[in-house]
Amino acid sequence: MKTTVEPGSDDVVIAERPHPGAPRPYEFPTVASNRLSNGLSILVANLPGRPLVSASIVIRGGAAAEPAELAGSTVLAARALSEGTERYDAIELVEAAERLGASIHADAGWDALSASAEVPADRIAPALELVAEMLLRPTFPISEVERLRDERLNDLLQAQADPRRRAEQAFADTIYASASPYHRPSGGTRETVEDLTAADLRRAYERNLDPSRATLVVAGDLGGQDVVELAERLLGSWSRSGSAQAGDDRSVVDTAASNRRTVRVVHRPGSVQTEIRIGHRGLPRRIPDFHAVSVMSAILGGLFNSRLNMKLREEKGYTYGAGAGFDLRRGAGPFAARAAVNTDVTVAATLDTLTELKRMRDQPVEPSELLAARDFLVGVFPLRFETSGAVVGAVSGLAVHRLPLDELIGYRARIEAVDEAEVGAAARAHLHVDSAAIVLVGDIDAFGAELEAAGLGPIVIERDEIVEPAPPPHLEVAAPGPVDREDEEGPTAGAEEPELPGPADGATLDER
Repeated sequence: MKTTVEPGSDDVVIAERPHPGAPRPYEFPTVASNRLSNGLSILVANLPGRPLVSASIVIRGGAAAEPAELAGSTVLAARALSEGTERYDAIELVEAAERLGASIHADAGWDALSASAEVPADRIAPALELVAEMLLRPTFPISEVERLRDERLNDLLQAQADPRRRAEQAFADTIYASASPYHRPSGGTRETVEDLTAADLRRAYERNLDPSRATLVVAGDLGGQDVVELAERLLGSWSRSGSAQAGDDRSVVDTAASNRRTVRVVHRPGSVQTEIRIGHRGLPRRIPDFHAVSVMSAILGGLFNSRLNMKLREEKGYTYGAGAGFDLRRGAGPFAARAAVNTDVTVAATLDTLTELKRMRDQPVEPSELLAARDFLVGVFPLRFETSGAVVGAVSGLAVHRLPLDELIGYRARIEAVDEAEVGAAARAHLHVDSAAIVLVGDIDAFGAELEAAGLGPIVIERDEIVEPAPPPHLEVAAPGPVDREDEEGPTAGAEEPELPGPADGATLDER
């Protein structure tokens, strides 16, 4: 690094940027695996020096497997687990957790349902007892179910009024056929949610209640505590529910709506910005070229200096940020390029995004781009696992997708091995630019003529009736966050990139 010093000044001026150093050695924590006689898998990572222990029981199966007419029942059922059990009502359950200094919660997403706790290490046994009570003996109180249902309905109204969430909903509905669960939000739609009852939620819960599809993941400074013995005592008598679905490996219907380009505009009069989504049906998590796809996605739209961000933000000044990537699920989740731009540059930004997608597919990447993407993915990997919860989230993700622990152990080496040819092959195989859907949420009156002149394809215009959301029905209870957002949390978060903690990469017992 070269430096210069101004005469008469103590200021040091750096004339040349420092270069990143070599990645530090890192080994993913050792994970011990066991299985109980009822089929429950147990994965334990002892992490000395991390006194806050994280534990999660994750069950493969989720919103993707529920009947279309009961869409949203799995997510609401998971949230209702903490609203009352045979031993505790909702308040008593919270108080019991607080006395332990613990937090407990339950959640569900497309591919899994989970019940989890974080607690100081010396109180892991009573905290797991609360988790077992919540998971195995919920009561689904009618009043609490109705409150959760009303909060979800209000959240759907808010989503309708939020341009970003409206774009995500419209995009999913555009790229997937109506027979696919992925064409709707994982938390259900107004039409399905408003009729859900406590009995519907119990049935959704019981469809998932199978220990052979479940994995208990525990990480933290366990100090010699016997997690397997504890699991045997609390969960060893758990048996498969009579209504639980047999097996969890049935294929998810992920059919694309069309193999031709669709241009869909959700008209919002007077909007000063346009939300842009361009993409198509993407990939499932279990693919042989996962690491090449990860590097390719980082180059295209996963880093600050990605092609999309450098074009739309740095060169053109159209947006504060643009990105792209694959949402990898058990079925083929969506691929999307995303940006929010000023209304007057809607068409220009759309065309530039398409150009970058085509360039990614058709032209080799530069060695500097490849190096930057690999260095980032390799370098950030250890930072993702600084907490016990992050380790549990990643290992749980492997369990959900029935992947081996080696996915995490060998991740950095496999990323380092990706070369230009593999990135190019991944782009050509998985970026279907010519048939990508274009979804715009903005003021069509302001850019409609320019859009039509661009000749991108037939244009379908949808005019939304914006409805103001009602206040939450129970103001003393905080409404849950959206369940249909791209950054949603849950037992499978981060599964598409093993370096990421949580909802979305797990382990196997022969699986995950």
